[in-house]
Amino acid sequence: MENKTPDTPVEGECGYKSGKLPACAPLATSWVPPQGENPPMYAPEDALNRGTLFPGLDLPFKNMVNKTNPYAGTPLGELMALWFMIRELQLYLDTHPDDKEAFKALKDATALEREGRKRYVKLYGPLTLTDVEMSDRYNWLQGPWPWEYCERTSK
Repeated sequence: MENKTPDTPVEGECGYKSGKLPACAPLATSWVPPQGENPPMYAPEDALNRGTLFPGLDLPFKNMVNKTNPYAGTPLGELMALWFMIRELQLYLDTHPDDKEAFKALKDATALEREGRKRYVKLYGPLTLTDVEMSDRYNWLQGPWPWEYCERTSK
């Protein structure tokens, strides 16, 4: 009689201690470096180009960095960077809910986004259909579209 333990895979099942790669094994296991509290952060525009808000997680594929953001320096580009920063902070705070500095940064970024969005809608029209509430008239289909603006803001 064979001695079976809870770790012994039943024939046809995946067991993590089977000694060989069974057909139903995962192809890869990912690993993300753990973050400490209050990590340094990139500026929103740099974060959007780097693909992360946090330099400690900046591990570019083949050491290549996106330098071709056609919206950089435009009002739409600034909003896109804020949206990215807000999403990154939300994900960070999911695992670090007690980081008061990150929570303050999230609140500041959402306030900036709200004000920037109001200004953008007034100047260029709605970004989403729900933005028509900030408009004086129905101009959802009126061009030019946001991606057709190439005006750069002065820094």
